[in-house]
Amino acid sequence: MAKQEDLFKNVVSHAKEYGFIFPSSEVYDGLSAVYDYAQNGVELKKNIRDYWWKSMVQMHENIVGIDAAIFMHPTTWKASGHVDAFNDPLIDNKDSKKRYRADVLIEDYAEKLNQKAQKEIEKARARYGEAFNEQEFVSTNTRVVEYLSKKKEILERMARSLETENLADVKALIEELEIADPDTGSKNWTDVRQFNLMFGTKLGASADSAMDLYLRPETAQGIFVNFLNVQKTGRMKVPFGIAQTGKAFRNEIVARQFIFRMREFEQMEMQFFVRPGEEMKYYEYWKETRLKWHLSLGLGKENYRFHDHEKLAHYANAAADIEFNFPFGFKELEGIHSRTDFDLKAHEQHSGKKMQYFDTELNQNYTPYVVETSVGLDRMFLAVFSNSLKEETLEDGSTRTVLRLPSVLAPTKAAVLPLVKKDGLPEVARQIIEDLKWDFNVAYDEKDAVGRRYRRQDALGTPFCITVDHQTLEDQTVTIRHRDSMQQDRVKIEELRGIINKEVSMRNWLMKM
Repeated sequence: MAKQEDLFKNVVSHAKEYGFIFPSSEVYDGLSAVYDYAQNGVELKKNIRDYWWKSMVQMHENIVGIDAAIFMHPTTWKASGHVDAFNDPLIDNKDSKKRYRADVLIEDYAEKLNQKAQKEIEKARARYGEAFNEQEFVSTNTRVVEYLSKKKEILERMARSLETENLADVKALIEELEIADPDTGSKNWTDVRQFNLMFGTKLGASADSAMDLYLRPETAQGIFVNFLNVQKTGRMKVPFGIAQTGKAFRNEIVARQFIFRMREFEQMEMQFFVRPGEEMKYYEYWKETRLKWHLSLGLGKENYRFHDHEKLAHYANAAADIEFNFPFGFKELEGIHSRTDFDLKAHEQHSGKKMQYFDTELNQNYTPYVVETSVGLDRMFLAVFSNSLKEETLEDGSTRTVLRLPSVLAPTKAAVLPLVKKDGLPEVARQIIEDLKWDFNVAYDEKDAVGRRYRRQDALGTPFCITVDHQTLEDQTVTIRHRDSMQQDRVKIEELRGIINKEVSMRNWLMKM
């Protein structure tokens, strides 16, 4: 646990030191759980967004995008259920005066049981080697069976209690499990109560006539209210999807773990409209497709897992999370939900406008069912960034800090370095920059010894360093250094574009899916 905490501290520190993420309004001591993306962070974030958009919209003929407004008519949120049901169960510790989500406390306890089971499995795997039968061991080992059974029992009980709003039983479960305040160890808890997560605001020129509004807590509803507009103007046929990226706002009870849980965040969502009765087929399809997208980035298959929901939202008939192994354990990265026809029917009822689709093949009207994929862009940033940050010991005993970002996402694709700041080398380096910048985000760096510049670009995640030296003036060749292997090759200047493109092209990365 201490090692994980140290890793997480390094992630936060590195993000600030190298211009990826700054605390918002830091000159005024910051604002809790609000962050600014700095010069390198904004590029990495944009590249993740573009990678998602290209795979989701450009590569699918039947998926289009929109950009709906953050402000929406307040009845939108009544229809969607957010006014009445968008709550989290909170609990306070009487001694520490700290507030927590009750369900997260219980889920963290259950995850510790799962980790204990995994340790037993790994010990057995090491003991038996190739002869190890994991499935048989999991079903017969007393300790593993006990850990996993208890985990399942706890989560199912919590889901039932939250479903029926039996908050007294949620508190009773916390007390029975002897869950303590993570910071102080105190077990002196208040009752559990519900807390609505929406931010309220007003629209209007004067306080008397102003309309009460909400900052949107999700981007999905902007898609649903535009369903017919997109379908008719785009002549879309079911099945089809509408994708959107954008900001959402939630007044989180406990906003913590850096950019993992913030009050202002960005989502990348797609709502896929299907015939009633076919939703489960597409639910399974999008589970598989979305996992392939994540795996295409090469962050390690072992760092992902599916978690099927015990407690379903009021609109869903199936839901699963793709969880990622963050520095603080496996947590939700993306959700795939079968939302049924709840949203379109709810907006039809509250607006009085028909939200149906006429299927020419079936010759009938119906309200489409919806399968949703929703990934947090900030969480995706944290997953990529934290997984890529490495401390390496080299053959000569020295160490280097390297940010092994997937090169397709790297903020800067190449840095051009003149060996010295004279003899015409900076001028040649600038010419290379002028040529490459039409296709790639490139940087010029002439400060410090070239070895130090290499280390700095390693820490920034730059896949290539191109060094211009005196030989360049003679034969128009340069040294290109590869970030991950540190291998250096002598190549012609005219070959640079092809070498870089082969490594950073979205086409090459997405074809791994």
